[in-house]
Amino acid sequence: MTPFGISEADWIALQLTFRLALISTALLLVLCLPLAWWLAHTQRRVKVVIEALVSLPLVLPPTVIGFYLLILLGPRGAVGGTLERFGASHLAFTFTGLVIGSMIYSLPFVVQPLQNAFQAMGRRPLEVAATLRAGPLDRLVSVVLPLSRQGLLTAAVLSFAHTLGEFGVLLMIGGGIPGQTQVASIAIYSHVEAMDYAAAHRLSLFLMLTAFLLLVCIYALNKRFKIMGVMP
Repeated sequence: MTPFGISEADWIALQLTFRLALISTALLLVLCLPLAWWLAHTQRRVKVVIEALVSLPLVLPPTVIGFYLLILLGPRGAVGGTLERFGASHLAFTFTGLVIGSMIYSLPFVVQPLQNAFQAMGRRPLEVAATLRAGPLDRLVSVVLPLSRQGLLTAAVLSFAHTLGEFGVLLMIGGGIPGQTQVASIAIYSHVEAMDYAAAHRLSLFLMLTAFLLLVCIYALNKRFKIMGVMP
């Protein structure tokens, strides 16, 4: 048995879960920065459509998202089929597929805090930096990121914590293959199906405590630094 009485197989599932959360969160932060910036400052009518698409995972059943991703990334889908025609493998039932599904499902938890942070910052600091001859990259590094660090932290923590509890999307796109796509939430479901409630309890308790500690941290930082963003 590994620490906390968790079995070796469940420990592997936990490691896979944390790896998925780290990779998904890092990629989302990079990809969502320009999107959130555009949403915070654009006046175009299409903004409401983009905001609705970004927020769609908040209201759609996870299995719906997972089902269409399975079709899209599978061997007969637009993405998976194209990859196979070029000699590569489709992305259904792979860790890469899990990352894609996790990123889509956690998208609003990253975009909305960043968008709120950028809107609160306004354009004035950038205008001042421009008058001091700061280039675009310099303004990003020296002005935008420091002034929006609370929103960045909120987005990162919420995305990471949200990924820990993902189930429906990951089950549909990953299938729960032990050691490959079976994350902790799917392992818990498997234990319950097998009526192994003791194993399900140990794994559930570990995840619950981890998520609780993450939320305590973000609320503590919110109280101290007045973090702006979507709170659960």
